[in-house]
Amino acid sequence: MQVRFLVVGGSCYVLTVVLNFALKWTVLSDFPATAMVLATAAASVVSYGANKLWTFGARGRRRWWVEALLFSLVALVGAGISSAPVYFSRYVLGLATPAHELVVQEAADFVAGPILGTGLAMVVRWLAMDRLVFPPPRPVACGPCPPARCAP
Repeated sequence: MQVRFLVVGGSCYVLTVVLNFALKWTVLSDFPATAMVLATAAASVVSYGANKLWTFGARGRRRWWVEALLFSLVALVGAGISSAPVYFSRYVLGLATPAHELVVQEAADFVAGPILGTGLAMVVRWLAMDRLVFPPPRPVACGPCPPARCAP
């Protein structure tokens, strides 16, 4: 199950990186953290479908809308975790133009968002998906069997 989660996560990671840079280099050039949030949100939709059907297909016994709501909450937390290092890099450390060259800014954004942020978010998502969104079935507790049924 962990391998499937990593395959889905790796695929969605690539999608996040591609969307992040596509947005950041076009329509959201002045808003890199917003680009990261939107890219992460889009990849999360793909992640839900793949994780629901392939990774955790035999688990999760809640109604579909409860699972989707829990997944959305986990995705929002993941998006916040993914974009927090970009905010920190840009606005706390000041690794942005014009104070620094464009290559420094872009390298800092890449390390902060797609590498550090996504890696941290993946760990949180795994724990939340495994325990909250798609929990394993609970064992049914049975009492001791009646003496008449237990006798050989």
